[in-house]
Amino acid sequence: MPDSRTWDRSSSDSWAGSDSDGEGGERLDSFLASVSGAFTRNTERALRADLRIFVSWCRQHRLDSMPARTATVAAFIDEMEREKAPATVRRYVSSIATFHRVLRAPNPVDSAAVRLALQRMYRIRGRRQAQVQGLTWNLRNRLLEAAGSRLIDIRNRALVGVAYDTLLRRSELVSLRVSDLTEEVDGSATLLVRKSKTDAEGTGAVLYLARDTVLLVRDWLDRSGVAGGRLLRSVRKDGTVGERLPPSQVPRIYKAMALLAGFPADTVAALAAHSTRVGPVQDMIACGIELPAILQAGRWRSARMVQRYGERLLARRSGAAQLAAMQQR
Repeated sequence: MPDSRTWDRSSSDSWAGSDSDGEGGERLDSFLASVSGAFTRNTERALRADLRIFVSWCRQHRLDSMPARTATVAAFIDEMEREKAPATVRRYVSSIATFHRVLRAPNPVDSAAVRLALQRMYRIRGRRQAQVQGLTWNLRNRLLEAAGSRLIDIRNRALVGVAYDTLLRRSELVSLRVSDLTEEVDGSATLLVRKSKTDAEGTGAVLYLARDTVLLVRDWLDRSGVAGGRLLRSVRKDGTVGERLPPSQVPRIYKAMALLAGFPADTVAALAAHSTRVGPVQDMIACGIELPAILQAGRWRSARMVQRYGERLLARRSGAAQLAAMQQR
């Protein structure tokens, strides 16, 4: 394994030496500048947060963060798993790998020691992640019915309707533009999603909006006076419409609407931005929609997320469930 105190990039010697004196932070800033615009905003935000945690931890323990030694990353995993969820620690490791890969440094993550540290974490903590509350059809309708008549309520109805039909992530949802909406003669519509987490180069995807959702969107546009630019926007208390809606507001809107609808506290707490991806998948499975159509709706390349979101419904359709039904038990 290369000694991180003597390793040197072939193209520059500016990365050599120990960063325990604070140089790791400067290298991180250089890294973040080099990748700016190459990833989605959410990915860049996660990289920035994850790597600052790693660099700070290395500085605290007087260890090099760039390039990091295999033993350093393994020790970082062992310490982080005591206080962080396994999925979070795994994301840290992925960010560390990206950090080294972009700067053409030896990748400490690609090693047996790091793989063993991750396996150790999974054996202790397990891999299972908590499932968010799916915003299913019944819950969606309850949110819409309970909303008031203020402009912000009209906006919220449109947001929930669009999110349910399109299964968009929150960053994609708030990036929609009025010009992305194309209404059809039968009252339905399509939406062009220009970029997404899995389509950073902007190939784009066209998604479906049902007729009742189009009515919600049209009501919002007519009442707000929005004729161009961002489709979904912030609304101040005095009714003033802003230029954009921050992605962080999406789950807060769901929770506020759920409180108004009288949802139990535990249901409100379990709602998240992904609720409008989980709920529709559960409804599609319940309605017997085939897997390829579900994958297309959520723009997934594999069935892994569908199986996770619908695991309880799928269990009720398993071979064991079908056998029990045939045995009338």
